[in-house]
Amino acid sequence: MQYKTFGRRTGLRVSEVALGTGNFGTGWGHGAERDEAKNMFDGYVAAGGNFIDTANGYQGGQSEEMAGDFIAADRDHFVLATKYTLGVGDQDGISRTGNSRKAMIQSVEASLKRLKTDRIDLLWTHFSDEQTPMEEILRAFDDLVRSGKILYAGLSNFPAWRVARADLMAELRGWSPIIGVQMEYSLAERSGERELLPMADALGLGGALWSPLGGGVLTGKYRNNEGGRLQAFGGFLFRDEKDQRTRATVDAVLAVAAEVDAPPTHVAIAWLLERSRRSTTSLVPILGPRSRAHLDGTLGALTLKLSDAQYERLSAVSAVPLGVPHESAAGSAARIAGGRPELLLPAKVPVA
Repeated sequence: MQYKTFGRRTGLRVSEVALGTGNFGTGWGHGAERDEAKNMFDGYVAAGGNFIDTANGYQGGQSEEMAGDFIAADRDHFVLATKYTLGVGDQDGISRTGNSRKAMIQSVEASLKRLKTDRIDLLWTHFSDEQTPMEEILRAFDDLVRSGKILYAGLSNFPAWRVARADLMAELRGWSPIIGVQMEYSLAERSGERELLPMADALGLGGALWSPLGGGVLTGKYRNNEGGRLQAFGGFLFRDEKDQRTRATVDAVLAVAAEVDAPPTHVAIAWLLERSRRSTTSLVPILGPRSRAHLDGTLGALTLKLSDAQYERLSAVSAVPLGVPHESAAGSAARIAGGRPELLLPAKVPVA
């Protein structure tokens, strides 16, 4: 496995895929028991992985507890990311959830105990609560960085305009910067290309990409009535083949898999890795295995190289309309370039 700095504005070195630990534990009624979780962790580390992604509420706190135990023997080697916003469970109620300074500090203190560590390498605000001002979130991040309890901060599942505002606000006020965004992104879900990914490219933010297999739909397994997220999550965060674009995308993934003699899982993740190579910033897929066999079935993507034609075919069939104002600007590109677009070299790095 290779490594990259997470975004253009840090020296934080992370492996090219992260290990998502949402299935570490059985607090949700499904997931992996401790021995199987440790087996997955060991397989990821053996492959060279060092980027661990968890959250305070995953499996009712069990995920953080296991992750903390597993990394303890070589804590400094790992980049440990966790999240706050949702709380640990329904018992947390209204006073321990949301994005407020109060909720953030309480959550971090509890996470540090479960993780058995003195600092969190990357703290994500998991979701926007649509109430807490960005100033409050950023200042609380900055206080935690200055105290050494977190090293970096990022925003997960936030709209691009709020992330861009946060980026500028932190810069102007001398607060610790936002270093990355986390979002759902795969061949099955590419709407992040409208605003989030161009913003990350222009601002140099790292991108952590969850659900790289579209909830399993890109493997084609649901065509055979197999289980997976459809059963374990009761349909939550599950992507199906109800629309023609998704059906055509799955068809294309299966066709390319046959051409390269590899599982469709490898093809879907290999496309993301190639997408990252063609980006000006770092995009890191988050693997979310349920078992060691599931993990091993995804790590093979690291050695699969798609041809340019295969990459472009998958990109074309899965593309989503960019909408306003992007399509209007694209339609006026020739006039914007004075009628001679062939003479104008593109910017090496997208402008903000």
